[in-house]
Amino acid sequence: MTGTDAIVRRLRVTAAVVVEVTDPAALERAALRHVDEADYCVDDSGSALDEVRAEERDRVCGDFRAALLELVDPYLMVDIEGVEFSGSECEAVEVDEHDRPVPSWPDFTALFPVCGCDVPDCDDCASGHLTPRTAAVLWGMAGLLADHAYDDVIEHGDDPVDPDDPMWSVFHEFPRITWRQDAIWRRRAARAFDDLAADLLAGRWPQPTCPAEEMALHLMLRYGEELTDDGASGLDTHFAHLPECDNDLRWTLLADVLFKDHDILELFDLGRDGIEDPDDEQNRGIGMGDYTPPAWFTTFDHMTPRDPRRPFRR
Repeated sequence: MTGTDAIVRRLRVTAAVVVEVTDPAALERAALRHVDEADYCVDDSGSALDEVRAEERDRVCGDFRAALLELVDPYLMVDIEGVEFSGSECEAVEVDEHDRPVPSWPDFTALFPVCGCDVPDCDDCASGHLTPRTAAVLWGMAGLLADHAYDDVIEHGDDPVDPDDPMWSVFHEFPRITWRQDAIWRRRAARAFDDLAADLLAGRWPQPTCPAEEMALHLMLRYGEELTDDGASGLDTHFAHLPECDNDLRWTLLADVLFKDHDILELFDLGRDGIEDPDDEQNRGIGMGDYTPPAWFTTFDHMTPRDPRRPFRR
């Protein structure tokens, strides 16, 4: 049987190569030369070709991963007789000394830009309560507490919370009226931390849309302050590059700005049992509303509901 009569077999070839970029500037220069010399499929207009080259130059400038991918040619790996190149996928992931992927952190400087004009009485400067460093800490606390909450669900399921049991990570810090909720309720409460983290990743202030998110944000603020004081918030490591601002880490001010009220904290007062019930006299006296556990995921009237189809992370 001749080569032309052979059955065509399709294969996916996977290869991993670890390289060390010893001279990023030289790599970038080589990538830019490649952009200038490469042939691009464009119309006959010279301006179109110039635009493509300009876009490609912008893509590789200042990004050593993009510069490397500009020069890596997977085709050379299969330039073999009897083999036709069908396509490729190529990516460059930064790894540590143990070849483990280095986490990529959100760019909170871009997500929460600070005016920084230093003009007295500037409204933009005065409203910049959520600075890049503060947003980074809150995002980190949301992820940490969400992980702990999901761990509680997996470890304890529907078991009632025992506040004296050190194996509880988060839900023992919720009001007592929630301690007998089931695993489904707790999983939704864990997602409240992720919802607030998603707000931060979108460049939005983490303003609670329901009681569960109010509880989550109170814990995020408290843990953020405690871990910052202990030097364990990440500001000295992967967020050390973020610019420092006068409004950084002003936790008391944030508690006033991010919440419409602090009624949920009344649930911790042992002398106010029953205040979660909207028919309770104390509840009506302060206009608290329904804070019974089944209502913890009901959207406040003044807020936009979350997408009900959003997934659970765990």
